[in-house]
Amino acid sequence: MSTINENEPRSLSSSSNSTWQNRMRRLLIYAAVLLVVFLAGLVPMWWSSRTTARELDVAQASLKVSRLQNRLASAAIDARRADYEPARQAASDFFTNLGAEIARGPDSVFNEGQRTALRSMFDTRDDTITLLARSDPASADRLVDLYTKYRQANASTPSR
Repeated sequence: MSTINENEPRSLSSSSNSTWQNRMRRLLIYAAVLLVVFLAGLVPMWWSSRTTARELDVAQASLKVSRLQNRLASAAIDARRADYEPARQAASDFFTNLGAEIARGPDSVFNEGQRTALRSMFDTRDDTITLLARSDPASADRLVDLYTKYRQANASTPSR
């Protein structure tokens, strides 16, 4: 009997240890399944978010280009209508914003070829602003020429 009594505590200890191991194994399996389910929901949402963020960046870049073009067109139209002060302000805003965008370098909405073409527009900036300040009708033609150069620069090479 002595051997039976000695085995009883061992079997209880072994049984309780085995039950504890089974519970831990089951808990680890549940945790792994939960992680897989979480990732199965997270990855498509992350991918969708990443795609949407790229589309947003493209739309914002296009908006910047369009706003610059609209500023210059507005200046040209105002100058044609002999509204020289609003034309001067719009032209000044155009050159300021264009300069800031070109200064961003590789982060600009314009690629290197476009930036090079657009830099040449600054050669006539001071003269154009001066013509507008003097209410000179020749400023309208100068702004139309600048507008044409701007459109050609954007059409010549695709943006990033």
